[in-house]
Amino acid sequence: MNTSISAEFGTVYTGDTIQGTSVISHLDINDLEPGKQHRFFFQGVQMGTGQHWYVPIVVAKGDRPGKRIALITGIHGDELSSIDAVQRIMANLDPAQMSGTAIAVYGISRPAMEYTHAQWAIAQCGGLLIDMNRVWPGDEAGINAPTRHAGLLWNRLFKPNIDIAIDYHTVSTGSDFTLFLFADFRKPEIQQMAELFPVEQIKNDPGEGGALETALIEAGIPALTVEIGSPRIFDAQKIALTVEGSMNVFKHYKVIEGAIGRTSKEAGTFFGDEFETIRSTVGGFLEMLVDVKQKVTSGQKVAVQRNAFGDIVAEYTSTVAGEVATIARDALSEPGSRVMQILYNSTDLKRDLGTDHQTRDGY
Repeated sequence: MNTSISAEFGTVYTGDTIQGTSVISHLDINDLEPGKQHRFFFQGVQMGTGQHWYVPIVVAKGDRPGKRIALITGIHGDELSSIDAVQRIMANLDPAQMSGTAIAVYGISRPAMEYTHAQWAIAQCGGLLIDMNRVWPGDEAGINAPTRHAGLLWNRLFKPNIDIAIDYHTVSTGSDFTLFLFADFRKPEIQQMAELFPVEQIKNDPGEGGALETALIEAGIPALTVEIGSPRIFDAQKIALTVEGSMNVFKHYKVIEGAIGRTSKEAGTFFGDEFETIRSTVGGFLEMLVDVKQKVTSGQKVAVQRNAFGDIVAEYTSTVAGEVATIARDALSEPGSRVMQILYNSTDLKRDLGTDHQTRDGY
């Protein structure tokens, strides 16, 4: 069952405060004072001990009505550039000069954030790891804590309050990524929004079931996913470009005034619609022969793998022409581990359909 609470009941305050900040269990931006910034802790799911996980949110409510844009971070707990990027975006916004609202959500997957881990650890069945980007739109009466947490956020924060959403990520620990967008070009508004970002690569991508971006689009809310390079760090250059693209979105929707900055056109963004995912066939030590953003051709050797004696035990070759998007940074690679993903255009070549076409968030 997916319980929903209407925004007509207004923002619900629990009566608690954390470090002087009010705790809410439901947000209705309609009853917030315009022209100001508002801070809350959103009361999420309970832990096994009965305490709650709390999500920091900041609402910059414009002085005039307009589009409501959500900036969402921390679905995976080791993807930290997303936090810094959204903090910088919010610092650039003056609610007194805005027509519309920005809602910043700082770190959805609270236990994963605390341990700088991609997935949410739960105690059920002796201990499981849950990918929180596979449980949306969630269910307040769901089978585990992350699913219930997602349901609370969906029903009481997202669905009643947002018109547009940007979900900020990086690649997970052990890998590296370009500055990259996933966007569903079947929706012209989403394609237009994606092209406002001066990123390195954009994948025309239909999304995956359970992903927040997919759930938002299915609910009629245009959304896209930004991947800001490496995990566990602040990548200053990629963050700056992410901020610039995000501010372009605010300008495009007339939430703020100003000229559009650099876009995908100025950045020379590479567009594709498929990944070739190369995986280790054996265990051993990887030597990469290419790096992220590098162009590769069909038949090009891209990595070799050695055993403990230094003997080459595997060689990996691209079967497509495209650009390297993700790459393993962990030198030791178990069989089946992702070596790299190459972004390419499926319309540019005819090829064997047996290739692994994994899309996102894989390992």
